[in-house]
Amino acid sequence: MPNYPIHTIASSPEASKSGLEQLQKAFGVIPNIAAAIANSPKLINSLVGVFQQVHSSSLSEQEIQIVLLTDAVANSSTYAVAFHTGLALQAKVSTGETDAIRERRVPTDKRFAALSTLAKTLIEKRGHLSDQEFDSFLYAGFTKEQVLEVIAIVAASTITNYFATIANLPLDDAFQQYVWRA
Repeated sequence: MPNYPIHTIASSPEASKSGLEQLQKAFGVIPNIAAAIANSPKLINSLVGVFQQVHSSSLSEQEIQIVLLTDAVANSSTYAVAFHTGLALQAKVSTGETDAIRERRVPTDKRFAALSTLAKTLIEKRGHLSDQEFDSFLYAGFTKEQVLEVIAIVAASTITNYFATIANLPLDDAFQQYVWRA
């Protein structure tokens, strides 16, 4: 596996510094994945922009984390599963719901189930939703615009999931308790 340096703000390429500073403000620390993605100023700055939009969408933070955790499991990204389990629990998603997703089951909450199912289907079918799959999401109380928001979340998280897998990054200490095996 390739070895990507895990940067600090000081050691990162100049053009990556502002993106890392923004992430440090958001998380209080710079997660290893962001510190390694900073090797590419284009990628780190693009992801910061996309994630700012994602986290200011019409979906709640709990709902966003359901999609992000589902994506991580669907993409078998062990780093991202641990990371988003921790963030989902911080957002007050129950352990029962996070465990269900980690075990490749559907959450029990109706809205979470619809979000998780849509995200998993988008990944597995590469965006080829049937009318029934699309309508099921709407019947759960979501809008057509929120389908687009889920697509944005899936797109951004797939980039980070793939990178975390390729780079085989060490898991941040804060997320060690959520280790997951595909």
